Amino acid sequence: MDSGRPRRRLWHVEGARTLRSVRGATIIAAFAVGIGLLIMLFGEPYQVRLAVAAYINLILVLGLQIFMGNANVANLAHPGFMGLGAYLTSIFAVPLVIKKTLIPNAPFGLGEVQLGVVSSFVAAVSITGIIAALTGLVLVRLSGIAATILTLAILVIIHGVFVHWVDLFRGTQAFYGIPKVAGIETMMIATALVILVARLFKDSRIGVQLRASATNMLAAEAMGVNIRALRLIAWVLGGVVCGIAGALYAYYLGTVNARAFYFHAAFLTLAMHILGGMRSVTGAVVGVALISVAMELIRHLESGPVILGAQLPDLFGLGSLMLGVIIVLVMCLRSDGLMGGLELDEVLDRHWKRWRRGG
Repeated sequence: MDSGRPRRRLWHVEGARTLRSVRGATIIAAFAVGIGLLIMLFGEPYQVRLAVAAYINLILVLGLQIFMGNANVANLAHPGFMGLGAYLTSIFAVPLVIKKTLIPNAPFGLGEVQLGVVSSFVAAVSITGIIAALTGLVLVRLSGIAATILTLAILVIIHGVFVHWVDLFRGTQAFYGIPKVAGIETMMIATALVILVARLFKDSRIGVQLRASATNMLAAEAMGVNIRALRLIAWVLGGVVCGIAGALYAYYLGTVNARAFYFHAAFLTLAMHILGGMRSVTGAVVGVALISVAMELIRHLESGPVILGAQLPDLFGLGSLMLGVIIVLVMCLRSDGLMGGLELDEVLDRHWKRWRRGG
């Protein structure tokens, strides 16, 4: 009888933690989806397109946060996994008539294969997860700057495969003919689910141990924490989420090009991640929202607008410059980002308690 009591207490603790995580994720998702609903109801068509791009970037940043935010290892490979999800979805979902024109010499008989929309999505994300697992087996053996350099190498290798394996990925030419079945509604649902996954992972025992190992690796190993296994789980889960972002990207645009999954995407989403706060799921939402708005304003300035009667010169490249400035300033002035390690529900709880004490 006594042996069962600790288990019930442990289950009670784990259950309460899970419910708290679900509650927190629901609040964050409601905030993220609420913005999309307002844009969908009252925004112009181009604003809806900007919102869709922001949701795709948010899913990508959440995939980055699952590994980088918990393991504290800088990751630059996430656009590569996004590209894998996009290209694999395209290869499976494009109609055979179009595919015979695009990749007539496709290997492994893929030129004769066509799957449904859902089946293509599942197959693409699954293969992306397998590739993430294979690369992760090497990555988890490294740490610090060596691991970061390896993630950069993974991105370069994946991009090189896209560009040079012409028979399968069409090189620098666009891969088109993909069914356009995803809209802003799909993006909002997918974003809410990914937020839930990211928050549950962060608050899970694996996430807590992974963050503890990032703070003090020797102490975590002394307590019996299998750091390599935890990092591998986070790496694969993050890669799968990035693959989901790529699949949704393909289903929304209907066309895929290798240039979309290289350095610009890496630094854009990295800036979003750093600005919001690497250790926070809410930080991903805040960072994506702020930089998405800022980049749109910067694009307006790049075209040389007229302000107060003065014609400004064209400032091409200002967006890339500002991304670098944002990363440098945040790392120097607030290295934990705007949210630090806090979540939206935790901030609201703090203000609620202060208000009750003040009342």
